[in-house]
Amino acid sequence: MTGGRTRPAHQDLELETLVQAMVDAFSPSAPLGREQLAIAALCHELVSVAEISAKLDLPIGVTRVLVGDMALEGLVLLYRPRSAPARSDLALLERVLHGLKNIS
Repeated sequence: MTGGRTRPAHQDLELETLVQAMVDAFSPSAPLGREQLAIAALCHELVSVAEISAKLDLPIGVTRVLVGDMALEGLVLLYRPRSAPARSDLALLERVLHGLKNIS
């Protein structure tokens, strides 16, 4: 599926990155693998990389490689999440930790 590669073409392809198929990009002359066709069919609407992996029962690493390749070929569009400042990440983690402590 990935030609032995374990790293995606887009090193910053995060699990929450949204993927949308480019309908005009698919033609009979472009040979696509079964998994790539399944990704294209799933991504007519915005779907995250994590959802693609789960719905197609593919390992996340394989999904990232395939989606990255498809993005380089212009077959899908990627919508990456905006990065938030590190402070808000820390604050979020502290709130989650506090909530988990309250559960037990």
